[in-house]
Amino acid sequence: MTAKHSVVVLLFCLLLLVYVSAFNIAKDTQRHRYLTNKMSNTANDEINDMITKKMSSTNDESNDMITILGFGSLLSQQSSRMTFPTLKNFRLGRVPNHRRVFAHPASIFFKRGIASLDTLEMSSLSCEYVEGSSFMCSVFEVPNEGLSSTNANGNNWIPSQAFLEREEEFDIAMVPYEELDISSSTSNDIATVKKGVICRRSTDESYISQWGIDHFNKQYKQYGVDTIWGYDEKSGLRPCPVYLRHCVLASWNCGKEKSNDSWSIDGKGGLCYESFLDETYLVDRKTTIRQYLKQHPKVMNNEPPEELKERYGG
Repeated sequence: MTAKHSVVVLLFCLLLLVYVSAFNIAKDTQRHRYLTNKMSNTANDEINDMITKKMSSTNDESNDMITILGFGSLLSQQSSRMTFPTLKNFRLGRVPNHRRVFAHPASIFFKRGIASLDTLEMSSLSCEYVEGSSFMCSVFEVPNEGLSSTNANGNNWIPSQAFLEREEEFDIAMVPYEELDISSSTSNDIATVKKGVICRRSTDESYISQWGIDHFNKQYKQYGVDTIWGYDEKSGLRPCPVYLRHCVLASWNCGKEKSNDSWSIDGKGGLCYESFLDETYLVDRKTTIRQYLKQHPKVMNNEPPEELKERYGG
């Protein structure tokens, strides 16, 4: 082999070596990218799985409880526990854009013998949407066991049949409320806006459509009551005395630290009590409960019958 041939062979070997090296480098690079993408995708899948599981867990926990807003009997923690024995975190809140009114008779008052058709002292409390109005309420959570038909925290919350039967004359709605810091001396310390369930004003037509005319006759007509929600501002409808007394005492005690002071017409109650006196109206939507009690101070002498003292004892 001549020197010329030796040089050609050497150059060929060098080119072959360079080609093989380049091929191996490209192959390794491709494999590296594959492994990197695989690791990245696996990590992303694990993160997504964790987020999904966390969201699912959070929603499950939220669905286990439902927030109730009380504005009458439910201002009393004792009375609330008679309806919801397992309630938790009893506290104060404010319902914006709603007005609290004694505007309809309650069938249960006639059944319990504490209503008077002759004097029209038979009304219970409801609330109605009025932009700019508001009132203090009690707030607490209860197990969402048969109270709703869908996610209690969703926009399409639907009360269950059992809940509708319990509060049959009302429009049961999910509304915004504001949590209050009762450690402050004023009601200005407002936390975030949340949503809770409340009993709002309804109509006779809605009641009869839901329950039927026979049920209406049984619950109201037999007591001489021709309408639930048809009392206008000049009707003269008045609060049921035993129930009003109960609500006044409940608001007096709601949100207060344990103390031995008893209610008096000139006494100074807490935030909830002042709200009840000044932000609760008769059917005329003008007379406040503070004004009504000054006009009819003997209302507070209407103690409940012995068998109802626990339920209507404030």
